[in-house]
Amino acid sequence: MLNSLKIGDKIAKLPIIQGGMGVGVSLSQLAGAVAAEGGIGVISTAQIGFGEEGFEENQKLCNLRAIEKHVKRAKEYAREGLVGVNVMVALKDYAQHVRAAVKAGVDVVISGAGLPVNLPELVEGSDTKIAPIVSSEKAANVILRMWDRKYKRTADFVVIEGPKAGGHLGFSREELAHVEELHYDSEIKNIIRAVKEYGKKFGQKIPVIVAGGIFSGQDVSHVMELGADGVQVASRFVATEECDASDAYKQAYVQAGEQDVELIQSPVGMPGRALKNAFLEEVKEHSLAVGKCYGCLAKCKPSEIPYCITDALIKAVKGDVEHGLVFCGANVGKIHEITTVHQVMEELCRGI
Repeated sequence: MLNSLKIGDKIAKLPIIQGGMGVGVSLSQLAGAVAAEGGIGVISTAQIGFGEEGFEENQKLCNLRAIEKHVKRAKEYAREGLVGVNVMVALKDYAQHVRAAVKAGVDVVISGAGLPVNLPELVEGSDTKIAPIVSSEKAANVILRMWDRKYKRTADFVVIEGPKAGGHLGFSREELAHVEELHYDSEIKNIIRAVKEYGKKFGQKIPVIVAGGIFSGQDVSHVMELGADGVQVASRFVATEECDASDAYKQAYVQAGEQDVELIQSPVGMPGRALKNAFLEEVKEHSLAVGKCYGCLAKCKPSEIPYCITDALIKAVKGDVEHGLVFCGANVGKIHEITTVHQVMEELCRGI
C-alpha cells in the first residue's frame, strides 16, 4: 500500500492527486469522489460557471459563485478527504478565483499556465496550502526564490508536470514531438533536488508530485523510485462514472487510439494535446471568428486568436466532441472502458 501524503498539517491517505481539468471536466462530483477514496480531488476553476444561470451575461459573477458551490459540494462528498482547485495564472480573474476558493474552505491551490508569483499573498491568513506547477528546474528555482525573497515562505508542495501531460504544457512543440529524447527522468531528479534545498532552508518537508503520463501502478512505482512523494493523474479519471463531463466526452477518450492525438497551439499561447476531430481540421484551414468574448484569459485579443477556447471547451464537455476542443494526455489511447474512481485508485496503488 502507498504511504500517505503529508502537506503541512493536512494528510491525504494516498499520495494521489487528481489533476484539474477544465472546462467542466473535473468539478465537485469527480473531485469529491477522489477525495473520498483518500486522494486529493481537484476542481478546475477555468470557466467553472458555464452551467450557471446568467453565464452568458456575467461570466465573472457566475464563475465566482460556481467556485464556492463546487468547493463546498466536493467537501461534502469527500467526507474527511482533501479537496483542491487548479487555477491557471493565465486567467483574467486569477486572483479572484484563488480568493473565492480559499473563502469556500478549499484545502489546496495548485497553479500553473504561467508563474504564480503572487500566490502566497492570495492565501495569506488561511490554512489553504499552495503548490506551483513546474516543468523545469529553472522554473522551480525562479518561483521558490521569488516566494522566499518576497514572502519569506516556500511552497507547501510542488507539482512537476512532464511532457506527456494533457492540457496546457510548459514545453515547446518540438520538445513534445520528441518526448523520448528529453530524458525527462533526469529533469525530475534535478527538480526534486532543488526543492529539497528550499525544504532544508525552511526546515520543512516539501513533497514533490509528478504528473504527466502516469497511467498504471508501474508508472507510480517508477516516479517514486526517482524520489517523488506522490503522483498527479488526470486523463485516467475522465473515463469514470463520476467524471463531470458528458458521456460523449468520456466515450471520445475510450474510443481514441494513439493515432488520434494531435499537438495543438492553444489561444493561451501554450502547446497542448487534443483529440483529432472536425474542429481541429477546420481551424487548420481558417480562423473561426470570435463572436463573443468571455473574458477568460488575461492576454487574449479576440481579433488575433484562431478560435475562442472557452466556446470550444464548453461545446466539447457538453457532448459536441466533433466541434469542440477535447484536451487529453499522451496515454489516452490506453483507456478502453468507462470505470469508476475506486477502480482507478486501486489500479494506481498496485505494484508498489
